[in-house]
Amino acid sequence: MEDQEMQLKVRRVSDKFTESMYVLANEPSVALYRLQEHVRRSLPELVQHKTDMQSWEEQSQGAIYSVEYACSAVKSMTNSSLYFKNIDSLLRQAIGIKEQISNSQGRSLHDVTPTPSPLVSAPHAPSTSS
Repeated sequence: MEDQEMQLKVRRVSDKFTESMYVLANEPSVALYRLQEHVRRSLPELVQHKTDMQSWEEQSQGAIYSVEYACSAVKSMTNSSLYFKNIDSLLRQAIGIKEQISNSQGRSLHDVTPTPSPLVSAPHAPSTSS
């Protein structure tokens, strides 16, 4: 019997001891210590991740701005096709008019014989008056 009583007492003591250790291990101050320990270990890595993310965000914002600017430039270029067509037709008209002028000047040079200009007077013979 004594063995059973002794085992029972040992079991109670060990259960109480285990419960006390469990309470001590889960006490709020121990939990806060563990939390502080975790933060101290993981904070530098989190800070590094944050700076990396900020750098990537800046780079992506720059890329997004560049792409948006390029898209607007392409859109304005497609909208300017009307202006280029207008310029093309005006250049063709100017070339046609220049060819007409060149052709008309070429004909007038061959058709006209040189005549003295009415503004230029013929030299007078010296008069012999006595």
